[in-house]
Amino acid sequence: MSSQSPARVRFAPSPTGHLHIGGARTALFNWLIARQTGGAFILRIEDTDTARNVEGADQQIMEDLRWLGLQWDEGIGVGGPNGPYYQSQRLDYYQSVVKRLLDGGNAYYAFDTAEELEDMRAAAEAQKKAFIYPRPASFPDENDVRKSRQAGRPVVVRFKAAGEDVTVHDEVMGDVTIAASELDDFIIRKADGMPTYHLANVADDAAMGVTFVLRGQEFLSQTPRHIALQRALGFSTPRYAHMPLTMDMKGRKLSKRDGAVEVFAFRQAGYLPEALVNFIALLGWSPGQDREKMTLQEMVDLFSVDRIGRTNAKFDRDKLIAFNTDAMATAGEERLAAAFDDYLAVNPDLRISRARLDAPARRTLLRINKGLRTFVDVEYKCGFIYEADENIGYDPDAVKKVLAKGDNAGYHMLELLLPKLESVDIWTAESVESLIKQICEELSANMGKVAQPIRVAVSGSTISPPIGETLALLGREKSLKRIRQCLAARA
Repeated sequence: MSSQSPARVRFAPSPTGHLHIGGARTALFNWLIARQTGGAFILRIEDTDTARNVEGADQQIMEDLRWLGLQWDEGIGVGGPNGPYYQSQRLDYYQSVVKRLLDGGNAYYAFDTAEELEDMRAAAEAQKKAFIYPRPASFPDENDVRKSRQAGRPVVVRFKAAGEDVTVHDEVMGDVTIAASELDDFIIRKADGMPTYHLANVADDAAMGVTFVLRGQEFLSQTPRHIALQRALGFSTPRYAHMPLTMDMKGRKLSKRDGAVEVFAFRQAGYLPEALVNFIALLGWSPGQDREKMTLQEMVDLFSVDRIGRTNAKFDRDKLIAFNTDAMATAGEERLAAAFDDYLAVNPDLRISRARLDAPARRTLLRINKGLRTFVDVEYKCGFIYEADENIGYDPDAVKKVLAKGDNAGYHMLELLLPKLESVDIWTAESVESLIKQICEELSANMGKVAQPIRVAVSGSTISPPIGETLALLGREKSLKRIRQCLAARA
């Protein structure tokens, strides 16, 4: 696509919450097209459906996009020559477009109540026919509009379908033709005066100079209506491409029941944005040559719409974990530290977050936790360090397998170790681990037999960083206190 003229693309979400993973893919692919062609990536908020709007969701969407590294060139927060970029602030413009259609004979008023429309649909269903709105023999004038409003009837504006087939030249799905008989006179302005999605979408794309519309397959069935509106208004028709859906591994719609589905949830779950973006890029698109690992710039260089598949993509969470594990292993120290700081910032209730650690302490946590899958592993392995001593609970399985096994062998080991640990004056990871190794030699015991009872005593489980690092982070007094506490709690 790099040989093409600069493309003006847009991402136009509704402000109903954080950015969904499907929306993130749409934003990414549009961003790649803009960057590859030297065009513009526009962010527009489609907020005319006020009943569904969530306060602050626009800010959440912007934050999600920025976290992914997808900065826009025009739109909310940055401005541009074609604003405003909130549809709710463009109502006068939509009214002028509706008036243009009315004046040109391409639209008309209608006054049907919800009950009347339901009766029409029921009659069509009884005849086993698809419901097509029946165009009136004559069209209402302004006097009829006034009378209908006075009578309390809803007044909408319907587009007058041109009675011709419409073909969508889709660059992913191929040509899709809708017969004239399937295109009815759809509503373009609702009874409350707000434009419908169809009218606002087409009007804004034209006003903002959008030349390429890349969006999800669920919008393909609506595209013939958009093309019909463009023809009636004399607007240029942009290039269209509709991506297949993203499903779970069983072919079902992605659901929160199965895990995170929003970008912010993955951020809170400790993923690196570069790993998530890399993974999202491969949902329905392939760069070829079995290549998978890419930076954003490499995606820009390799992206091609003609390599987007037609079959639904599957969201493989295990593969995402593998991507993130690799990204964490190869990230530089400063990059990983910055990402960890962000993880703590968006998870203020974690034990590690509440500890308000300084930068060196946070970096120590990263250094001693090798093979991270996500930053959640740090909280899982180290959160106990920052828990109040009295709140340490003991995993029953850990107690059974490590402390109570073999006639309380683990407890006896703690009784043996405690005075030796109390004698350590210089408490560092190296000095403590050296002592434990010395005890292992004296007892002809392996490291696990000596270290695991200590680990369970101070953490409550068998999971922690290396024992020397663990005790050093806890400090001398807390380490000894927890060992004594564990012995005192022995059943």
